[in-house]
Amino acid sequence: MEVKKKTGKVDVLLGLQWGDEGKGKVVDVLTPRYDVVARFQGGPNAGHTLEFNGQKYVLRSIPSGIFQGGKVNIIGNGVVLAPDLFMDEAKALEASGHPLRERLHISKKAHLIMPTHRVLDAAYEAQKGKNKVGTTGKGIGPTYTDKVSRTGLRVGDILENFPEKYAAAKARHEAILRSLNFDYDIAEVEKKWMEGVEYLRQFPIVDSEHEINGLLREGKTILCEGAQGTMLDVDFGSYPFVTSSNTICAGACTGLGIGPNRIGEVYGIMKAYCTRVGAGPFPTELFDETGKRIRDLGHEYGAVTGRERRCGWIDLVALRYSIMVNGVTQLIMMKSDVLDGFDTIKACVAYKQNGQEINYFPYNIEEGIEPVYRELPGWKTDMTRFTSEEEFPQQFRDYIAFLEQQLETPITIISIGPDREQTIIRK
Repeated sequence: MEVKKKTGKVDVLLGLQWGDEGKGKVVDVLTPRYDVVARFQGGPNAGHTLEFNGQKYVLRSIPSGIFQGGKVNIIGNGVVLAPDLFMDEAKALEASGHPLRERLHISKKAHLIMPTHRVLDAAYEAQKGKNKVGTTGKGIGPTYTDKVSRTGLRVGDILENFPEKYAAAKARHEAILRSLNFDYDIAEVEKKWMEGVEYLRQFPIVDSEHEINGLLREGKTILCEGAQGTMLDVDFGSYPFVTSSNTICAGACTGLGIGPNRIGEVYGIMKAYCTRVGAGPFPTELFDETGKRIRDLGHEYGAVTGRERRCGWIDLVALRYSIMVNGVTQLIMMKSDVLDGFDTIKACVAYKQNGQEINYFPYNIEEGIEPVYRELPGWKTDMTRFTSEEEFPQQFRDYIAFLEQQLETPITIISIGPDREQTIIRK
C-alpha cells in the first residue's frame, strides 16, 4: 500500500561570488512566500544589509526573515555564534521595534565563538605574515577548527555545567597562545561575553533538526539563508583564501539537518559586476578609475568590517562553476543600477592560462590567469525608479539575455536599488 506523507518545501538562497552579493535584501523580499527562514552556516563575519521604510539594518547572525511578522527564524547547527555580538545585534533590533524572542529559535548544536577564539584568530594571522588570508578577526576559523577537532563548545552547553566546560576550553586555548608567545587581554571582552551567554538563555534553544523536519511534516515552507559566497566555500572556493564553512547548497543539508531530497529551488544571487574583500585571487579585478567608480557608486564597503571592497567586471567563468556546484535553478541579479551610467559593460567569458583559452574554473587561479572579455553597450539610463521590466531599456534587456545564454539559467529577480521596493520580479 502506498503511504503518502504530507511534506513541506525547502528552498535555498545563497551567494555565487565572493560574498556581499545582497542576500539579506532578497531574503527579506522572498520571506512572505515562506513560513520559516533558517541560517545554515557562517557567523558574525557576514553582514546582510536590508533597507526599507527609510531605515537601514545590518544583520550578522540573525536570519534576514526577522522583519516579517509571524515567521519562525532559526539559527541552525552549522552557524557559529558569538553571544556578546549576538546580544548587541538582537538588542538593537528590539530597540527599533522588532520583537525577537517569539520569532527566533537557536540550535543547541550551533558552536560558540569564545573570546579566546578571536585572540587565536589574530595570533594565527600574525604568524602568516605576507601570506595572511585577510580574516575579519571574529574568531570564525578557530571556532570551526575546534568543531572539527571535537573540542568546541556548543549553545546547548550553556544549559548544564557551563562554567566547567568553558574553563576547560579556555585553558586549551591559553596553552596554544602561550606556545605562540602572543600577548592579549580578554578581561573586558570576557565579561561582556558572559553577559551575552545569560542573554542567550532567554531565547528558545532547540533541537533544530527535529524542529525543522517537524515543520516540514506539517507542510510548512522553509527558506535556507546562506552567508558569504560560493567562491569562499572551504572545499570549492579559492582555497586557502576562503571561509571555514561550506557556503554551497549542500551546506544547507548539513547545517540544518535536512535531507537532500527535500531541496527544491536553489536561488543563486550575483551582482551585475563582481567584488571581493580581503586577500585572494580575483581574475577580473580592476585597478583603474573604472574599479574606483564601481566601488563608489555601489558603496562597496564591508557591512561588518567597513573594509574597502575590491571591484571588477562580472566573471562568467566563476559563475558557471558556482551554478554547477550548487545546482542553481534561478538567478537573482543585484546592483544592476550601479552600472546605469557606463558607456560599455564588460563580461569575462573565458580565461587565458599559460597561453591557452579555457572556459572552466581551474584548480589554481592565483597566477597566470588573464580574463577574456566580451564588451556590451551600456544602457545609460537611471533605472532606480522603474517598477516593471517593461520599462527596461533595450541595452539592459540585451545584457540580461546575454547573461542567461552564457549561464544557461534564468534570471528571475533583478534589484535596481537598495530598498525593498526596488526589486523587479520578472514574469
